[in-house]
Amino acid sequence: MKTSILIAAIFFFGLSFAQQKKTDSTKTKDIEAVVLTKQVFKKQPDRFVYDVAASPVSKGNTTFDLLRQTPLLSTTDDKTLKIAGKNNALIYINGRKSNMDAESLAQFLKNTPAENIQKIEVITMPGSEFQVESSDGIINIVLKKKMSDGLNGNMRMANQQNKYNGSSASFSANYRKDKLGISANLNGGENIQAQEYVLRNGTDLLQNESVGNVDDPNKYIGGYLNFDYQLNDKSNLALSWNTSANKSYGSTVNLLNTLRQYSPDGTLLKTEQNKSDNLENARIYNNSVNLNYELKTDSLGSKLNLNAAYLNFRRFQNSDNRTLIKNDSGEFSKLRQQVLQDIPQVINNFSAMADYIKKFKKDLTISVGGNFNKTKTDNDTKNFFRFYDVNEKLESERPDLNHFIYDENIYGFYLTAEKKFSNKFSGKLGARYEITNSTGTSEVPNQPMQTIERNYNNLLPYLSLNYAINDKNNISYSFSSRMRRPSFWELNPVKNILTEDNYTQNNPFVKASSTYNQELTYMFKNSYFLILNHSLFKDVITQVPLQRNIERDGVTYRQLAYIRTNFGDKQEMSAMIGMQKQFFKKRLTTNFNIGVQHNINKGTLNTDPTTGIVFDTYINNNKSSSLIIQTNNTLSLDKKKTWFFTANFFYVDKQQIELGMLKNLSSLDLGLKKNWNDWTFALNLTDVLRTNIVEIEDYQANGNYNYVKNDQFRRGGTFSITYNFGNQKVKKVRDIEGASDTIKNRTR
Repeated sequence: MKTSILIAAIFFFGLSFAQQKKTDSTKTKDIEAVVLTKQVFKKQPDRFVYDVAASPVSKGNTTFDLLRQTPLLSTTDDKTLKIAGKNNALIYINGRKSNMDAESLAQFLKNTPAENIQKIEVITMPGSEFQVESSDGIINIVLKKKMSDGLNGNMRMANQQNKYNGSSASFSANYRKDKLGISANLNGGENIQAQEYVLRNGTDLLQNESVGNVDDPNKYIGGYLNFDYQLNDKSNLALSWNTSANKSYGSTVNLLNTLRQYSPDGTLLKTEQNKSDNLENARIYNNSVNLNYELKTDSLGSKLNLNAAYLNFRRFQNSDNRTLIKNDSGEFSKLRQQVLQDIPQVINNFSAMADYIKKFKKDLTISVGGNFNKTKTDNDTKNFFRFYDVNEKLESERPDLNHFIYDENIYGFYLTAEKKFSNKFSGKLGARYEITNSTGTSEVPNQPMQTIERNYNNLLPYLSLNYAINDKNNISYSFSSRMRRPSFWELNPVKNILTEDNYTQNNPFVKASSTYNQELTYMFKNSYFLILNHSLFKDVITQVPLQRNIERDGVTYRQLAYIRTNFGDKQEMSAMIGMQKQFFKKRLTTNFNIGVQHNINKGTLNTDPTTGIVFDTYINNNKSSSLIIQTNNTLSLDKKKTWFFTANFFYVDKQQIELGMLKNLSSLDLGLKKNWNDWTFALNLTDVLRTNIVEIEDYQANGNYNYVKNDQFRRGGTFSITYNFGNQKVKKVRDIEGASDTIKNRTR
């Protein structure tokens, strides 16, 4: 209830404050909009460029709305954006990575007017100068530059209904006066993230089934504060602070577990049931600060960028996991096993980064730079296992303690050269060299200290070539080598218990994986495109489902453990054709992609690297081919373009992944929006047909099978009200790439 009051306070305080600043906003209404007669969508050597300045599509929209209409971009949850064929999309603003956490970034994109955007660049294969991992892509938002001093901002209040109701609000403001620029954001909300599970595993003779719900209530608040000061015509100094806090108390897991035993002829011999009743409380705090200095060294655009940052991440988590059996009246109330868990994690990171871009005459650009990251994670895990007899009398208690400390130093250096050889041919060549030194120590009472060292060097080359055959035809090729380091939570050797016989196990021995990407692109008339892509993943980091029989009280049970580890190699090959067009005098804007993806998996595992426990061998040497369809459509319903209707749809055919065969997924999302002066009213419906439900199925040659069904109740509706105030021509504060941004991605 307190959070709801806070949300209303944020919104209505901002509204009353904004009404005092109405003058500048009124003045801007007198400026006539420039009508864009031709939208430009083209391919440069290392990126797609979508010129949206003064586009009718951007009128009255937010940045997030506009990104949804950008070719190759899509969203499946109305929060995160993906590039076709990419696992993740990182947001850059004016060439610098946004220094915000995921929730703050989503609020920023949904509350920033699209009229401020000059163009959107989609980088499917980032060059050596970008700090990205694996097959991540980049969305670079380029803002308009000619803006005046003053104050502007916006407020947004939204209510969302899925299985449960949730609400959120945000207040953002930008202020610029002469050489000083300030931007700030405050956002908060509450929701209950609901999930429904059906889990089955076993053999023909012994089968487990767990069915039930997970409810995770969240209350969060966060924001950012950025200062940017122009020292002189050539240099700027900026300071950024980002903060967020999330409280999840009373998170519950309720699963009914059924064990069935069969004879070789298929006759049911025995059925046994228990119930998993888990309660978890967690708090997360994330704070980071970044200091930036930028110096322009000549009139051609050469510049030096220096960054220093500090990041502090804290998570406090405890849980009470209970296994209940039936009493004499058939109710699940008798305590059989109890596991008390305390799983805190503290991460401290210091980072520094230096970049220098030198531009020469005759279209030659040389970029050189380096970065340093020093990270320490502290994980003091405490587990207490308590076992009870049939009369609920405590039989035994076993502690399981592990204090795991992980220290990591990363040194990175890069050099790139970009050259335009003629009006038709250009290229970019670069390399990144990274040195990683890490040490993990595991302290368990009454056992020798275990030390795990990982020292490795990686040379990561990059190449991009672009050839414009003529005004209508363009072809390009790119190659990139990247690595993916394990997230800090993946290295913490903690066991997360779901049921008495179902758990996940993290692994301090996980090593970095390597990725090699190739892409060939053809464009026709800046509207139609063909993309061929191949990615090779070595030592893939994933969870592997391992099973075995265990004996307990003279009864054989089937245990399922999801082990985090490196699991073989994987190849992904895809071919996609698409278009970006406007119809009916630009009343309808359509993006459409259709393609085929072919996956090849190759991995084998039978031992938990952390505990040494041997399971049945799990093999994934399977291939699959799947169809992928995506379309985003925006229709203006009136001549004044104040009413808009959106229809977005995606379909992903079944495909082989590390855990098994992922069944097809699809979602139809609809939206209606009304622009009225400085107000925007929007209603969005997600997963209208309720087809976005995850199902994974796997059958092994040894007779083992595993089935997972996860329903996150994505069908729902969101109603939002957004109010823009002040001078909408205020120049934005420079968005700075924080030196700790790559570390932030590994805390989640």
